[in-house]
Amino acid sequence: MDQTTLNIIVVGLSFALYFGIAIWARAGSTSEFYAAGRGVNPVVNGMATAADWMSAASFISMAGLIAFVGYSNSSFLMGWTGGYVLMALLLAPYLRKFGKFTVPEFIGDRFYSTKARVVGVICLIVISTTYVIGQMTGAGVAFSRFLEVSSTTGLVTASCVVFVYAVLGGMKGITYTQVAQYVVLIIAYTIPAIFISLQLTGNPIPGLGLFSNMAPGQVGAGEPLLVTLDGLLTDLGFNAYTTGSSPFLMALFTLSLMIGTAGLPHVIIRFFTVPRVADARISAGWTLVFIALLYLTAPAVGAMARLNITDLMWPEGTQGEAVTIEMIQNDPEYAWMNTWQQTGLLGWEDKNGDGRIQYYNDANPSMTERAEAAGWQGNELTNFNRDILVLANPEIANLPGWVIALIAAGGIAAALSTAAGLLLAISSAISHDLIKTVFNPSISEKGELLAARISMAGAIVVATYLGLNPPGFAAQVVALAFGLAAATLFPALMMGIFSKRINASGATWGMLVGLISTCAYLFTYLGIFFVPGTNFLEPTASNYLFGIPPTHFGPIGALLNFAVAILVSRATEEPPQEIQDLVESVRIPRGAGAAVDH
Repeated sequence: MDQTTLNIIVVGLSFALYFGIAIWARAGSTSEFYAAGRGVNPVVNGMATAADWMSAASFISMAGLIAFVGYSNSSFLMGWTGGYVLMALLLAPYLRKFGKFTVPEFIGDRFYSTKARVVGVICLIVISTTYVIGQMTGAGVAFSRFLEVSSTTGLVTASCVVFVYAVLGGMKGITYTQVAQYVVLIIAYTIPAIFISLQLTGNPIPGLGLFSNMAPGQVGAGEPLLVTLDGLLTDLGFNAYTTGSSPFLMALFTLSLMIGTAGLPHVIIRFFTVPRVADARISAGWTLVFIALLYLTAPAVGAMARLNITDLMWPEGTQGEAVTIEMIQNDPEYAWMNTWQQTGLLGWEDKNGDGRIQYYNDANPSMTERAEAAGWQGNELTNFNRDILVLANPEIANLPGWVIALIAAGGIAAALSTAAGLLLAISSAISHDLIKTVFNPSISEKGELLAARISMAGAIVVATYLGLNPPGFAAQVVALAFGLAAATLFPALMMGIFSKRINASGATWGMLVGLISTCAYLFTYLGIFFVPGTNFLEPTASNYLFGIPPTHFGPIGALLNFAVAILVSRATEEPPQEIQDLVESVRIPRGAGAAVDH
């Protein structure tokens, strides 16, 4: 059986499972569509939340970002994980206690304002739409390679799959589908990592293999893996893998991801599905366990993949003579390069006509003399899309066909699980917060459920279009969504829970200033930001405001949001007493203070 057929079978079986679950868990009411009837077991919800959380950016892009930048991009791991802890401790239980269906509904009721609710809907749609671009792009990448179709065909196919189980099942169907998707993606991610760790270091645990010595027969045998990798990269003019960048920029970007994570509406609404407030905390704990299985593996996957690629492009003993075009065409070890080239995500050019593909950092002045002496005319690996790294890793390491098929199913599952959650957040905000609350309060439950399904279908169409025309690779686009969430919803939620003094005007103006300032900063630098081939995660552009790149602007927008909300609230009337009492009752557990000494 050829690899493509095997991939189609494995991916097809996973789709059949998703469809079966959607039919079994079909939503029959708005409560089931929005919050799965609030009857999801905390452990089940923990697994579903982990799948919702671990998007195409986590599965496909994160290891690629770490692999090609190194230690500096550990900000993704620290920011995403730290942000989830922040959300689990400071937001999720309190929001569950409010008993609402959506994030804008909480904002509207807490700040007793339809305007605040509408601004919350706008912020949610902007954040979720930006985020979903990365998921659809990731699905297209996975489909285009493993099912031997164009990325456009793959993306449309992925949209159709999401359409079936998301429109039919709502939150109820998505919840149980995400459980199945978590199982698929975690198996797909860890099995290849175990194989590759054993191959390179002899250690079956990737996280430990990262700090182990290279196995006999491997390049750098007997020395630590990271030392070997640093040596390979510096020999080719790249920065050492373990070298960090500006501590200030790392801290700012990590903070942006943290508070952006805590404001992501599609993750927050998952905590509305459990029966009790205590279950929200239990669910958060289980989610961390399930997330850790992938996040503790990702750094090892990134480092080992970069080592494999670098060593493969410069075979040991060739003394600077790179891989030949003949090897790419005829050697099974390099077959992956031909297959990925056909997708347009990998490319090379023999610039000096020597029949070899030189891979080195041609922007490094120290490499100039060596390059000129050897007759090189620039780096000839002209295109290496980082999104392909995890997907190509099993092929690069010559792992069995069934492992490659698992990766295909896992990559698609990661993209679809998060896309479904985002699309649900968008459709719920439109049907429940706009149609039901603003435009047609008298709409029946049946009518609202129909509106929710139509909104979901419309959101899928828009997401498909944006996925076909993405502004960057998956994790780059996702980084924008985190900045927007950090600057808009996170401050509103925090002040709504922990401050009785913030009123409707303050919250509304705060969100608007956070949204407008962040979007203005992003679009001001689009000319720099989306230049093909640039790495804006480690920018050198001198014309950024105080050297702050667009993806790092979230905390600045959040500060502006907090400042405006506080100043406007202080200059206007206090919230009504019943709202202040509501905030107090949510923060303080029932019965607190009843048992005192007399």
